[in-house]
Amino acid sequence: MLEPRLILVNLLIKLGVAAALSSALVRSKEFKSLIFREHRDPRHKIYLALWMAVPIALGVWIRCSVKSFLAGDLSLETALLLGVIGGRLSGGLGGALLSLPAVFYGEWASLPLNVLAGIIAGQLRRVAPEQEDIWSFSPFIDLTLYRMIRRNLPRPRVFDWQVAFFATIVGLRFLQTEVWRFWPRSIFSLESPGLWADGVTLNGYLVEAAIYLTVVMVVGTELKIFNSVRIQIKLEEQERLLLQARMAALQNQINPHFLFNTLNSISSLVRFDPDTAREMILKLATILRRLLNSTDSFVPLREELEFIDNYLDIEVVRFGRDKLKVVKDLDPASLEVMVPSMLLQPLVENCIKHGLSPKIEGGSITLRSRLIKSRLVVEVEDDGVGMRAAHLLDPSDGPGSTGIGMANVAERLKVLYGDGAKMMIESRETGGTLIRLRLPILPNPEELMTTSAIAPALFGKNLRKVE
Repeated sequence: MLEPRLILVNLLIKLGVAAALSSALVRSKEFKSLIFREHRDPRHKIYLALWMAVPIALGVWIRCSVKSFLAGDLSLETALLLGVIGGRLSGGLGGALLSLPAVFYGEWASLPLNVLAGIIAGQLRRVAPEQEDIWSFSPFIDLTLYRMIRRNLPRPRVFDWQVAFFATIVGLRFLQTEVWRFWPRSIFSLESPGLWADGVTLNGYLVEAAIYLTVVMVVGTELKIFNSVRIQIKLEEQERLLLQARMAALQNQINPHFLFNTLNSISSLVRFDPDTAREMILKLATILRRLLNSTDSFVPLREELEFIDNYLDIEVVRFGRDKLKVVKDLDPASLEVMVPSMLLQPLVENCIKHGLSPKIEGGSITLRSRLIKSRLVVEVEDDGVGMRAAHLLDPSDGPGSTGIGMANVAERLKVLYGDGAKMMIESRETGGTLIRLRLPILPNPEELMTTSAIAPALFGKNLRKVE
């Protein structure tokens, strides 16, 4: 039996070991997929028991063989955790695995105690009103009692899960103490010296209370660590859903804008050139079919340029083949780079509507693409009357102005790439406008929609991604 001072030191080390081990476990993607899974089949429950029981069983073996690392024995607390998180199968199996080293060294009573703790905790999990009650368990029972009283004032409720779990932990720890009292060699238990003898001092009771409190603190601390990671994963999932919703809203803003302008062009041809109007309707149907059938946020530049070709076919019919010319200067190596879908159409539309449309003689549009220092550079240039860059990027412009399409492109680049993408506009007084996009080349751009890499651009703050 240890002195009270050494017991307190071991209790502090025990809390540190529990916190360090749980923090290390939740860094594993496989462990997180097991512990945060809503529904587990028996295979998952067995894997969860192995993940948590093996390292703790190693600590028990070190405690039994070295006989100095007493704080490494977290078998009772881990059995309780496995039961309350994974259910009776995980708790019972984990309790048995945890006890094997101790049984090998003659501490036979640890096996039934840990198995019982895992099964009881698993049964408590089944009767929990909500899963949040499990993850929000707190070792501070006074706060729990206060919340219970407040909840029971309007509608009295006899059973409170967190109080029941707290009582279960304390009760099982008391059972361990009783087993140790009658069969000291059959089980390991940190106990206050002379607690059960006559003339016990106040310090003895305080040390014993600290022992019981540490068991509850270990379980509560590990649950808090797991829950913090769980909340962070949920936050990232909400970020992803919010980003997808925002991108869908921006995409829907582009499509009606493009459709509105194209239908206006068709309506002007219906009366005096119905054949041409029919040709434009067929081309528009091809474009809309592509928009409706595609749900990808990113497409190869080649597909984006094919879409622009269909759009320009409509505009060529509208302006006349002699008044609108298209020049392409494309680097073949750049055509397979992934870019945001519907990125170039608003740029080409603004060049035609506000650069070339005012010119009686028409003009030309030049499309360029090239790779420079691991970046994709795309340029859209016209030789029209010129545009004011500040006006182009002002999202407050009303419908029909040049601002809505260009501001949309700028907003999408900001949401998707943050500061990694640049959009520059050069409008010359002598005529002509050059729009240049510099985009980072990403190996898998769809990952932008599933991680928090874009969160700083969307929320204005840094959020660390969980490994």
